[in-house]
Amino acid sequence: MKKLLKISELRELLEVSCRAIYEWVHIGFIPHYKFPKGVRFKLLDIEQWMNKRKKHGRVKYKIDIHELK
Repeated sequence: MKKLLKISELRELLEVSCRAIYEWVHIGFIPHYKFPKGVRFKLLDIEQWMNKRKKHGRVKYKIDIHELK
């Protein structure tokens, strides 16, 4: 089995705060494993999770120019 990532390692990989990761774990947003000594993450699970959220190209917003005046 591959090594499981700690919060600090995942933080560096995703370039987000530890607090954000803890919140994601709390609400079940990110795949994780809970152990008595902390939360761990499997790299393959994280890669699949990220691929599901991948966006291509620009996000298009419809803006009504009359609302800007």
